[in-house]
Amino acid sequence: QHIAIADPKAAPYGKAGLEVVEKLGLTEAITPKVVTGENISQTLQFVDSGNAEVGFVALSQVTGKPASQVWVVPAADYSPILQDAVLLKTGETDPAAKAFIEFLKGPEATDIIKKFGYELAQ
Repeated sequence: QHIAIADPKAAPYGKAGLEVVEKLGLTEAITPKVVTGENISQTLQFVDSGNAEVGFVALSQVTGKPASQVWVVPAADYSPILQDAVLLKTGETDPAAKAFIEFLKGPEATDIIKKFGYELAQ
């Protein structure tokens, strides 16, 4: 009855979801059934609450759910979703901010990132 997709103008996962729907040739069929979340968290709430039977959300949001409830979309079916970290000018003298950036570059963060289904740039 309903398919939840985050606002593609504001959420990269929403844009990716629409790309997948288009690649599958389902745009016309699902357009009247789309409920749009303001963000990826609200989109998951639509599915978890039953207000939408299915939805496109981040893999990290469904880690631990039964495999029968999750379809991992092939990465080739949507444009890459790049997620970066930057150190702002206001933080360049903050030891905690600098330490966090260094942590993100290290093996512990790499393991966490991979555990939640994200790929690292080569």
